Amino acid sequence: MVSVATWNINSVRLRLPIVERLLQEEAPDVLCLQEIKCQEHQFPAQALADLGYTYQAIHGQKGYHGVATVSRLPMKEFSRHDWQDNGEARHVGVELTDPAHQGMVIENVYIPAGGDEPDRTINVKFGQKLDFLERMTRWADKVDRPTLIVGDFNIAPLESDVWNHKQLLKVVSHTPLEVETLQRFKDAHGWTDIGREHIRDPERYFSWWSYRAKDWKANDRGRRLDHMWASPELAKQAGRHWLREDARDWEKPSDHIPLFTEFSL
Repeated sequence: MVSVATWNINSVRLRLPIVERLLQEEAPDVLCLQEIKCQEHQFPAQALADLGYTYQAIHGQKGYHGVATVSRLPMKEFSRHDWQDNGEARHVGVELTDPAHQGMVIENVYIPAGGDEPDRTINVKFGQKLDFLERMTRWADKVDRPTLIVGDFNIAPLESDVWNHKQLLKVVSHTPLEVETLQRFKDAHGWTDIGREHIRDPERYFSWWSYRAKDWKANDRGRRLDHMWASPELAKQAGRHWLREDARDWEKPSDHIPLFTEFSL
């Protein structure tokens, strides 16, 4: 078995204590972090190595964005794609190299949020988000390995992925145009949405709650922005899938929670 976790941590240095807590309590084999918000030399590599995560692939950037994948299993960096086409650190891919899991590729991605207005003619960031997804789609059409792509997609595609479908139809992250664009990416390689294989639509499934809500739990205006999607052959080996919603209540929490999937390889 190999277990993989994904978490938009929203500053790994600020929230290192809860990263350590997660690793101690859940002990996933591989942890993919987004929005680490630091350069590679600033990443708390030793602290995570001390917990057994000695294999690390870090794609950092000063103050913004950034992704990192750490593992207890032998792995090597596999790829870095500039799907943003401007040098931002939003992707790193790794390949597991130990004999038991050799060949599995894990792509860790942080898709742009897209700004506030869902109109690329007045909002450059929204256009960049759509273009990012189109570049990912062209890449997905050529994927030929057992691949898991995880991270903060910044899109909640289903009605049950948001607290109120009708109210959010014109809000970036749930607009029909974003959902259609993400669907094209899904179709390009026949990805399986692992989360929704286990937590079936229309069951509530959120991974993000805004910091603006004084009581996120009572308010419960969540969205499912974080995803774990597997290529067809790998999807058949997916077992347990779970999330830690309680992490949204930990000290100095991220506005996202971690997701997990276990695979039998």
